[in-house]
Amino acid sequence: MSNVLLTTDSPDLQTRVQEAARGACIAIPAHPLPSEPAQLLAHLKHDSLPDVLVLDATRAPEEAIALAARFDLELPGTGVVLVGDVAALSVPAMRAGVRDVVSADLDVDGLRASIERVAAAVRSRRSRPADVGIIPVSATIQGRVLTVLSPKGGAGKTTIATNLAIGLAESAPGSVVLVDLDVQFGDVATALGLEPEYTLDDVVHGAALTDPIALKTQLTQHASGLSVVCAPENPAAGDTVTPEQVGALLGMLSTQFRFVVVDTAAGLEARTLAALDHTTDPILLSTFDVPGARGLRKEIATLRELGMLTNARQVVLNFSDPKGGLSVSDVEATVRARVDLTIPFSKAVTASMNVGTPLLQHRPKDVVSKQLRKLLTYYIGTAARRTNGRHRVAA
Repeated sequence: MSNVLLTTDSPDLQTRVQEAARGACIAIPAHPLPSEPAQLLAHLKHDSLPDVLVLDATRAPEEAIALAARFDLELPGTGVVLVGDVAALSVPAMRAGVRDVVSADLDVDGLRASIERVAAAVRSRRSRPADVGIIPVSATIQGRVLTVLSPKGGAGKTTIATNLAIGLAESAPGSVVLVDLDVQFGDVATALGLEPEYTLDDVVHGAALTDPIALKTQLTQHASGLSVVCAPENPAAGDTVTPEQVGALLGMLSTQFRFVVVDTAAGLEARTLAALDHTTDPILLSTFDVPGARGLRKEIATLRELGMLTNARQVVLNFSDPKGGLSVSDVEATVRARVDLTIPFSKAVTASMNVGTPLLQHRPKDVVSKQLRKLLTYYIGTAARRTNGRHRVAA
């Protein structure tokens, strides 16, 4: 059972949260909302901190965000859940360290799931020994973390990630690991023809996050020499993987491998943001059409606002078609960033996925394979001279 502190002026929300917390909830008025954690905690009649703070942000969202940020900085052992306009609050909530944002009309089961998920995450943080905490990426990174991102599904993230990882593994056998962070519907195992004994949920819930030997025994090995962390077998298992565990895993992998390649789910969900905290090289992928370009513009703007868009980024356009009515310059004007690589459509990509053999191995002379080699050349060529400058790949 988790201890919950709720701030709200809504009797209905108070009733639902009380039921969701099974009675282990103390409610106080949300107006006026204190500006400091100590002022809020003064309402408690005991010394123990709440596991979860539920802030009703429907009336004063800016004040709620500011208070949440103070909790994240001063009392990281308490997880914060914001209640309000999910679309409007999501980005500022991410920046403030909020664990979850839920709608004001969410039912009891949904509230309970959120509270339990956040409580589990903070309990894990509290129980972690002091010397095993998530160390700042700048202090641990030895290898490069290449994260493939796209605002929409169907853009070809898995194709890019698997072929990039395979190509890097050919140049540096035993020094590359691929992580499938699409925890609900990841296809890396299918694309590589693998039947993993261990998947992502097994890895993060065991000793692998603190023991390099345990970690390597739970990686799936591909014939190319590539190591792989495959996605969970079902969505329910994927939901047990927390952003904190993702960060700890990538932090550990980056000390053991020269390259860590990360495939992600569409959009910027919490696990993807955790991966971006450890990413040295974001690969921003979009389809070559108006919806894809507009989605990429929003994603780039969000990453800039969050301070997660490094100078080493690469912008890649997939399914390019000169007859589609758009030019590369049109897309660049829309996304307000230079396009580094264009990849055409090829039926060979689908065929390679169907047989479980990456395109670089299945059809090495295909036009898509040739373009992917350009991306590989960039990463292999810059591995020995890592800089913060931006290197353009010929389109």
